[in-house]
Amino acid sequence: MRGNLRTVLATAALLATAASPPAADRPPVAVAAHAAAKLDIAAIAKARFGNDAAWYQQRIPFFESADPKIDAVYYYRWGLFRAHQRDLGAQGYITTEFADDVGWQREPFASLNDASGFHIAEGRWLNDRRFTDDYVNFMYEGGNDRHFTDYMADSVWGRYLVDGDRQALLAHLKTMRHIYRLWDEKFDFSKGLYFVEPLLDATEYTVSSIDASGGKDGFRGGDSFRPSINSYMFANARALSKMAEMAGDTAMAKEYAERAEALRAHVLQDLWNPSLGHFVDRYQVNDEFAKYWDPIRNRELVGYLPWMFDLVPDDAKYASAWSHLLDPNGLAGKAGMRTVEKGYEYYMRQYRYLGDARECQWNGPIWPYQTTQVLTAMANLLDHYDDRGPVTRSDYMRMLRQYTQLHYQGGRLDLEEDYDPETGKPIVGLDRSHHYFHSGYLDLIMTGLVGIRPRADDVLDVNPLLPAATDAQALGWFHIERVPYHGHEVSVTWDADGKRYGHKGLTVSVDGTELAHRDDLGRIEVPLARKANAPIARETDLAVQLVRGNYPMASASSGTEAENLHDAIDGRAWFYPELPNGWDSAAGKADQWYAVDFGKPVTLGSTELAFFADGAKFAAPRKVRVEAWTNGKWQQVAAPAAKPLANGVTRLSWSPITAERLRVTMSPANGKAIRLAELKAFAD
Repeated sequence: MRGNLRTVLATAALLATAASPPAADRPPVAVAAHAAAKLDIAAIAKARFGNDAAWYQQRIPFFESADPKIDAVYYYRWGLFRAHQRDLGAQGYITTEFADDVGWQREPFASLNDASGFHIAEGRWLNDRRFTDDYVNFMYEGGNDRHFTDYMADSVWGRYLVDGDRQALLAHLKTMRHIYRLWDEKFDFSKGLYFVEPLLDATEYTVSSIDASGGKDGFRGGDSFRPSINSYMFANARALSKMAEMAGDTAMAKEYAERAEALRAHVLQDLWNPSLGHFVDRYQVNDEFAKYWDPIRNRELVGYLPWMFDLVPDDAKYASAWSHLLDPNGLAGKAGMRTVEKGYEYYMRQYRYLGDARECQWNGPIWPYQTTQVLTAMANLLDHYDDRGPVTRSDYMRMLRQYTQLHYQGGRLDLEEDYDPETGKPIVGLDRSHHYFHSGYLDLIMTGLVGIRPRADDVLDVNPLLPAATDAQALGWFHIERVPYHGHEVSVTWDADGKRYGHKGLTVSVDGTELAHRDDLGRIEVPLARKANAPIARETDLAVQLVRGNYPMASASSGTEAENLHDAIDGRAWFYPELPNGWDSAAGKADQWYAVDFGKPVTLGSTELAFFADGAKFAAPRKVRVEAWTNGKWQQVAAPAAKPLANGVTRLSWSPITAERLRVTMSPANGKAIRLAELKAFAD
């Protein structure tokens, strides 16, 4: 599958000898004859994130390109990732799907396993490895309740391909195997395939569930052998086999390799529908409207998921399926990918409402969730399949730009749950839908546009999926730096004509040293010895209240409703005006206070205060002072001279003391109300 055009440059300790292709196939190599491109990270962080820049400056890779919308969404998506980090205190961080609470999340944590694949794929590119590491630990220490299908084991393997941390990879191998076997309850041993109700595949109102109701509903029912769950379980089995091999468990490695190959064979044999030229569901239910083993009657976007995990062989028969994604009468909407083709009888029929608002359905709308999966699948097809069917790099960039546009609500960035495929306007638009995190984007930029293809061996593989400069979807230049890979920091630069960075072509640098260059677009493979990752630094927030009514408990001078008090110590902080979160004080000129009772003496040495401001109702206080309750009285421990940050985090420290309570007294600015988005407390 993999093309052989590559550039290799040996460099002392970093590089090893590698076989080269014939000279006629190999473009010339340019070595360190120019100054490397360099971004002003501090300035970009300030421009993109304002007072919250400090969180991002040492953590994220920094990126720029010739497309300002892609740039804006790239940084928005890092902001989205940050907003969805929930601090559970002693249990570390998890990543949430909905910023605010929904009724079907796992309480009291607000976790959902169905989005874990996206969360890990995005988070693996963060230089601070704590967030994804904590999240994986949480999920495999009881957090994955299998409420929905997922491909989390494969995602953990994908994280390893970036960070190379063998110990972290194998830490939960036994639990991963246990969770895999629990899915036997959804395995039909007579068919060798997994089945699932579409709702539990996080895709309610699909063809199988709607048709199984006779077209009357589709929220529940329609259990089917689906390309999704079978691709997920194939990928999870393959990942478990590779992990077991690394752990020296040859029996387990063999068992799960055989499981993966058996699933592959059944998907290809039984879920490929020759008449539709597509992978489709087959019914597992048998009732009035649905007959066991009958295929569904229409193509759905889910049929591309086998390519997301390289389940599909390199064969023109299968590659032809991609024509449906390009067909305006099929899966190609004007604004993005339809989840079912336009000719379906119940295409875009609205069944479910919350009041007057339309609820989530998968009978045609664009979903960022599945759009991400299909773009990942398409990137695989373009990167290492010889037979790509009708799909081109121009198609990839066009669809990536369509997806980019969905993030915009007018001039404002706000990703929602689903969209009308003709207009690109949000459909659901509920309060919970704002800044929704059940999709990926950063990983698409890294592995697709930039083209870093993570590998298990000691090779850095770069192949940007950009069309030729003459194509309407071409990108004239981009540069990304501080990308973590196998313990190193990687930079990739593309300059079509040399006018942006002074050096025409594609350049790959590692740890500030240029290692390889070619004058055109194409693959670069650089042998790269691994380096140990920086250790993960962890501190515990003592103020998190997971269960309402339990310690720690909050009290305040105003705004004393239980939920209002809880929101400032719920482990979540963001500054989106569309999603109110935090303790809101009364408006006025009188000082306000907010206090946390830990229920026992604790060591306190610092606090973080995150204040929200909107330029209207809420403003950060003019000044604050921090007090601790010790020896039966309030004792001032910190009172900064500078005004606290608005829409950012102010950290205050003092010599550690033992206390039972912490209080922050705040002086309002211009009579405005104060919103304390989050208060954290630490031992030092």
